[in-house]
Order: sequence, then C-alpha cells, then structure tokens
Amino acid sequence: MTEEVTQEETWLTQEAFDRLSKELEHLSGPGRAEIAEKIEAARDEGDLKENSGYHAARDEQGKQEARIRQLEVLLRNAKVGSSDSDGKTVTPGTVVNATVAGNSMRFLLGNREIAGDSDIDVFSEKSPLGAAVLGVKAGDKTSYEAPNGKTIEVKVDSVEAFTG
Repeated sequence: MTEEVTQEETWLTQEAFDRLSKELEHLSGPGRAEIAEKIEAARDEGDLKENSGYHAARDEQGKQEARIRQLEVLLRNAKVGSSDSDGKTVTPGTVVNATVAGNSMRFLLGNREIAGDSDIDVFSEKSPLGAAVLGVKAGDKTSYEAPNGKTIEVKVDSVEAFTG
C-alpha cells in the first residue's frame, strides 16, 4: 500500500521558476552525465572499498538526485506569477517590514527558492512567524507562541510585493 503525499502550492516569481527549471534541466541531463563519468573514472581506479574518489562521487550523485526530486516537486506545485498582495495584506511573496518583540525585521514570506541570491531573510508561511503574519494588514498587530512557550508580539509595519 502506498501513501499519497499531497504538496501544497508554492508561489514563485517567473524569474525563480525559470531559474529553477534551468537548474533542473542541467542536473537531469548534463549533470547526471558528469556524475556518471566521475563514478566510472573512480571505478577504473580499482578496489572500491578504499576508493575515496568513488565514494565521494556516489555521495555527490545522491545529493544531486535529492535536489532533482526536490525541484520536480517544487516546480510541479508552483503557482507562477506576481504576489496576490494588495500592498496592505501579508500574502506569500510579500516583503514584510515588522516589529517583532520590539525589534525591526524585514523578511520575505514564502519559499527560500524565491529569494535566489538575495540576502533577504525568508520565512515560510508554515513557520510560527509566517503563520502569524499571513493575512494580517499593515498597521495591525498579532502574536505567536515561540517554541519556548513565550508569546511573541508582532506589528506589521508595511507590506510590499517582492520584486526579486
């Protein structure tokens, strides 16, 4: 009996979708061929038990295959476009300026893959902070319970669409 895994939709900008699609295309094609060549070359060196090059290539292959699966799921369940934000309400794909426990924060609500090379902090909608601010309007306050049991107060100062 197999258990069906359901994956929620992930919002991506067109730029992020294109970048991730290109990465998947490379890893699935030329990337797999490169790893296969490394494994074959290491295999030709002899005894596989003590062949560190072989084991390193196999580890690299495992990591690459995991990334391929991750990208396939992400892209299959992607909602591509601009954020649904009205500029006042926190939605996936918005940059939130907030005061969290008295400290100013600026972060993207969404998936780390959206941010690409950007250095902006990213919080998932499923994280305690992300879940707390999702749907909150600029100027409003909310709170969430931290893992240590403390209640953390949050004021959403402003909301803007993420432009990448």
